[in-house]
Amino acid sequence: MATFVLVHGGGHGGWCYRAVKRRLEAAGHEVFAPSLTGLAERARSLSADVDLDFHIDDVVQLLRYWDLHDAIVVGHSYGGMVITGVGDRAAARVGKLVYLDAANPRNGESLVDVAGPVIEMTRPMGAVVDGVELVLLPAPGAAAFYGISDPADAAWADARLTGHPWKCFAQKLQLTNEHRVWEIDTGHDLMITEPERVTAALLEVATD
Repeated sequence: MATFVLVHGGGHGGWCYRAVKRRLEAAGHEVFAPSLTGLAERARSLSADVDLDFHIDDVVQLLRYWDLHDAIVVGHSYGGMVITGVGDRAAARVGKLVYLDAANPRNGESLVDVAGPVIEMTRPMGAVVDGVELVLLPAPGAAAFYGISDPADAAWADARLTGHPWKCFAQKLQLTNEHRVWEIDTGHDLMITEPERVTAALLEVATD
């Protein structure tokens, strides 16, 4: 049995891994899909103090309190920034890192450095709420931005997509180790649009 920790990207929550989580659990694996502080069901925890460092610590503490070891930690999009930091800070608990169309930063880089054009494109459509700059605000058709075209999936995702603190994008990541990068060629929200393919790939990673 493998242990998976599935980390979502900006504007999402653990909910986006629902289909993948169910498939991995059906295959007999232990799966955690936490929502990062300030997002999804934890949106009320959003404050100016929530940043990339905070999100990295969310996952590090999950590994610690559940006493997880040799975990396969998966990150999507902005979640790549998070899992890279997790791999650095909790190396003894992490077995493998998997990047799902995710940021794969080098030491000292922020998400702006990795994906600046996309972030700058969305930033003008954001808003400042309680002193926190948010991007990727909920809007009709937001799911299409992530490559979700199936009407049922799009309606489901549109109802859940939320804003994301800009501070998390701007903060630079400090790390010392290196990681393997792996991708599936599909829409950006591949865990929603192609859960079977994502699950199959993760199962292959578990047996490597």
